[in-house]
Parts: sequence; C-alpha cells; structure tokens
Amino acid sequence: MNPQILITGAPGNVGSEVVRVLQAESIPFRVGARDTHKARQLLGDNIEITRFDFLDPETYIAIFAGIERLFLVRPPALSNVQRDIAPAIQAAIKMGVKQIVFLSLQGVEKNSIVPHHKIEQMILASGVHYTFLRASFFMQNLSSTQAAEIRDEGEIALPVGKAKTSFIDVRDIAAVAVRALTVGYDEDHKYTLTGKEALDYFQVSDKLSSVLSRTIRYTNPSVFHFLWKQLASGRKLGYTLVVAALYTLTRLGNAKEITHDVETVLGRPAISFDRFAQDYRHCWQA
Repeated sequence: MNPQILITGAPGNVGSEVVRVLQAESIPFRVGARDTHKARQLLGDNIEITRFDFLDPETYIAIFAGIERLFLVRPPALSNVQRDIAPAIQAAIKMGVKQIVFLSLQGVEKNSIVPHHKIEQMILASGVHYTFLRASFFMQNLSSTQAAEIRDEGEIALPVGKAKTSFIDVRDIAAVAVRALTVGYDEDHKYTLTGKEALDYFQVSDKLSSVLSRTIRYTNPSVFHFLWKQLASGRKLGYTLVVAALYTLTRLGNAKEITHDVETVLGRPAISFDRFAQDYRHCWQA
C-alpha cells in the first residue's frame, strides 16, 4: 500500500516519536529527510525515507507524490518563512496534500514574531485542512538539548527566572499528531498541548536531583549570558535569537497555561513530569 502520510522533522524529538507510533499501528507512511543516511541510521532501514530539503525544489516532486496528509515541522535553522518554507508548502498543496498537521507553539496566536505564527497564517490562507499542535516546551528538551549540561555539569542554565512552564512529553504530542493524521483528518483543529502541571526550573532541578540521587542546580542565568554561551558554543545567531525570545516570553509567564486538550483527544491524562524523569534517567547518567 502506497503511503499517503508524509512525516518531516524525523529524526528529531517529535518526528521520530510520530514514526514510532505509526510503525506500532502498522500505518504506511513516508519520511522526508535532508540527510537520508543519517535518518536511516537513527530510524532503521525498514522505513520509506526520501530526500527532502525545504531549500531544494528539485526534491519536491518525489517527496510529495501521492501524499495527502503532511506532518510539518519547521527546521530550526530556517526562520525566513516566505523564502525558505512557503515554496515547499505551496508545492505540497499543488501536488494534492489535503491536510497539514503543523507542530506549532503554545501562545503562538499572540506572538507574531516567531516563524510559527507566519506558517500558521500561511496554512490558514491556503484553504487546506489543518491541525495546529500548539505545544508547550518539550520535556525531552531536557533529555536532548540540555542532556550534556545536566549530565556533565549538574546544572540547567536557561534564562527563565521563577516562571512556570507546563511541560509536555513528546510522546503525547506524537499520539495527538497520529490521531489527527488518521482520524477525522478533514476537520480543522487548533490544539494547545500541555502537561497536567506547571513547574518552574527550580522544581525541575529538584525532581531530577531526586531521580538521579545527586544535586542538579538551576543557575537562572540572564538572557545576555545565555545568548553569549549559545553563540560561544557554535549556535547560529538566528536560531539563538529565536530560542532566547521564546525563553523571554516564558520568563514573562506565557508558558504556564495548562489545558486538557491531550486528555480530550486521547481519552487519558497527559504524561507526568515524574514519569518522564524516570523513563529518561539514563540520559543524565554518566
């Protein structure tokens, strides 16, 4: 059976989890990846993986052929939506994509600065069916992006202050994404996906300390110190500025809202932070 579902953003946190769920449910799909060799190494050889580069229109025909439903993840390095993202979305719709499930951000409707807002507006203007997954900060950021820092230095260095964040497990995002891609996909929805509690990073560090039986500190750096450290580590300026802006909004209290959309869609509570910490404790162990 030819796949009608295309997954982008794999092997990233959410994309790889969407792949896992689709495999578990024996649903045919295709993965679009810029580096197909790396994708096969991480996802396995038993998956249809086709080269796809937002910046290379020559990859559009093969990747979108036969596809009706698209799981769209914005590559972090691409921030110019009109130049770098729009051509691929327009090509997908022209070739027959009927629904786009877009991994967006919590509060994006009130934040026109971030690229996700512009992508949402573009999808809405196109007339294609859509599902917006406006997700809070991923718990798995701590087990991937911040993993080395926690494991090797025993600290979390993010410029959020005492603000709370309604962290969500990417396994819940993936489960909602697969439901959107396979059930009632001709309907339009905007979901705000959060966990069931809001925590500040002092509480997060305490929880990780308890699970790991050693002290994990939250250093609460300034935004300027965070920017300097990110740039010094080799991060690109555009990416760093977008991340710093998101953490600044969090510091202002924009990430503390708790919703029940996960439970509404899946019929079960969202995964707790405590369960996440236990499940991923190996990521922070030497």
